[in-house]
Amino acid sequence: MDTDTSSPTHDSAPTSTPWPQVVATVALLTVIISVLLTAFAWPAVRSSAHDVPIVLAGPPTATDRIAAALQQRQPGAFDITRAADTAAAETAVRNREAYGAIDVSTGTPQVIIASAGSPVIAQTLQSIAAGLAQAPGGAPATPAVAVRDVAALPADDPRGAGLAAGSLPLVMGGILAAVLLTGRVRGTTRRLTGALAFAVSGGLALAAILQFWFGSITGNYGANAGVIALSIAATALTLLGLQTLLGTAGLGLGAVVVMLIGNPLSGTGTAPEMLPGWSGQLGQLLPPGAAGTLLRSTAFFDGRGATQPLIVLLSWLVLGAVLCVIGGVRAARTGGTGPSGTTAGPEPATAA
Repeated sequence: MDTDTSSPTHDSAPTSTPWPQVVATVALLTVIISVLLTAFAWPAVRSSAHDVPIVLAGPPTATDRIAAALQQRQPGAFDITRAADTAAAETAVRNREAYGAIDVSTGTPQVIIASAGSPVIAQTLQSIAAGLAQAPGGAPATPAVAVRDVAALPADDPRGAGLAAGSLPLVMGGILAAVLLTGRVRGTTRRLTGALAFAVSGGLALAAILQFWFGSITGNYGANAGVIALSIAATALTLLGLQTLLGTAGLGLGAVVVMLIGNPLSGTGTAPEMLPGWSGQLGQLLPPGAAGTLLRSTAFFDGRGATQPLIVLLSWLVLGAVLCVIGGVRAARTGGTGPSGTTAGPEPATAA
């Protein structure tokens, strides 16, 4: 007679997770949340003016006195250039070569600002105007120093809140496009086509909301939509390219760089010069920062100051496309299997 020597069912039940693994998980979560807080809060907490480009217009004796006063009041806050007259100072502001100007060339001081370039810096320059209107001893001088806004924000959004808040959907749009296309679409060409098509439709939709509903931006609608589309495409193609080469790890790495570095350091809500140290310059080399600067140029300055951010976004777009092609070619040579067993590369043989 045979005897059943198998173990009871309850003996094969999974055991509890070892405590060291629980501790390691808690430690990992603590690190993650600390990194998140640092990434998003550090730029805001340490925000202050650093080498903000402004223009001083007027005779050297007057501008030297103002420059010395600014340096004493806010050391290192301003990068000052000189102009001969009001027209030159205003041209520099309109061309986005400077955020504002202090003009004493006519004998009557005035401060020229461009609140559409940065509401925060515009407020700083307005406070300087109030300081210039103070006579020795703190008594108010008359007349008050005039403040002239040559590139004002729209009346429907005078604080620029819509543009600042809109930076996150631009980032999320590129990330979500890469994630969904990776999971739902097979074939490099189809993924690239899907990313570009979504960039166009997303750009048209977001620009319409910001411009016609919220009233947060002005200018040419097609140009604004093109900037948003370029931003989404640059992010999406870069992440798709990293996924094609490195698998899920590449997709995650790209998302972390764009979301945790690019978005907080974009300076869209303030200005790159308001971010601590070198972080503002770094942010302008990533898609979120370049997109914010480029959108301000098309929306409020007739495209002036658009060259550098346009080059940055196009560079990321080309890089992403090249990575996708390289990954697709490699997958084709290895039988259609990408990193970690993914099937990101070749087109199906029967595809139309």
